[in-house]
Amino acid sequence: MIDNKVVVGISQGDVNGIGLEVVIKTLMEPAIAEICTPVLFSSQKTVSYYRKVLGLEEFNFSPIREFSQINSKKANVFVCYEEEVNIEMGKSTPIGGKYALISLQRATQALLEKNIDVLVTAPINKSNIQSPEFQFIGHTEFLGEKLGGDPLMILCSDNGLRVALVTGHIPLKEVASKLSVDGISAKILQLHKSLVQDFGIRKPKIAVLGLNPHAGDNGAIGNEDKDVIVPAIEKTKLNGLVYGPYASDGFFGNGTYRQFDAILAMYHDQGLIPFKSIAFSDGVNYTAGLNAVRTSPDHGTAYEIAGKNVANEQSFKRAIYTAIDIYRNRALYGEISENPLPFGTLKKER
Repeated sequence: MIDNKVVVGISQGDVNGIGLEVVIKTLMEPAIAEICTPVLFSSQKTVSYYRKVLGLEEFNFSPIREFSQINSKKANVFVCYEEEVNIEMGKSTPIGGKYALISLQRATQALLEKNIDVLVTAPINKSNIQSPEFQFIGHTEFLGEKLGGDPLMILCSDNGLRVALVTGHIPLKEVASKLSVDGISAKILQLHKSLVQDFGIRKPKIAVLGLNPHAGDNGAIGNEDKDVIVPAIEKTKLNGLVYGPYASDGFFGNGTYRQFDAILAMYHDQGLIPFKSIAFSDGVNYTAGLNAVRTSPDHGTAYEIAGKNVANEQSFKRAIYTAIDIYRNRALYGEISENPLPFGTLKKER
């Protein structure tokens, strides 16, 4: 931390998408510099090009090449490369993937070396970033290997909606085979730990969604709910804190989700479709379970609007706020847990 402000590292994402647009718009807000010190991993030339094309000339930044040069009073651009990049806004190109990876690698290294406190990642294209150095489905898997830990994707929003996933970026036909009592139980416990440690909720209530329609109807529409999910819930021994399995359509349709601190979905679209329907504009993707804090906006590269100066920066702004909150919550939890009071029996004075 610098001057008691959290140092927020930002990877630029695909230079042809909306990433740098929402980053620049976010960093132009005066309140950002008051609560954190932003460090964007990009280049002076790339940021200057975007500033000119988008008509955001009033955006001022400090180009740096050493972390000792960080200016705590304004946005910093850590220069990861010197060459001019061929930017083709709205197109998926190998160049877009190449420089997204350069930025991500440098930002991740800075996080590991504690030159930054948290990492907020702008959207990448999961296809054009693939290379011998990056053979991962996405950010989550890459950071899971580099930062250590067991990644758990949690989508969270300003209104308290939090959705985590048992399985992530895998084909739908493989979901059922990937579910196990031990695996689901571990995800529930991991989610519970994150709610306590990262979100400061002392006794979080967790809802677990079923896999099949109507949560299997007691075996009439599949056995996974009663044979796998129910035993997984029971195995956690978090009595009074974990409920389910719930049929996801009714659970979201009748507003039951509002009664819980978090929801555990079995697969990607089961959790993300309702989440984005309810909280798309300010949704944040948080990767729990890592040895460092990483967040991102809950949208992609949005090539179709890239370069048009119409991208909404609210989700990216919320990603920065969320990363700062979680970083501070973790620090507070660490202080509280470091020297707990020793347990002893109370003796009645006579």
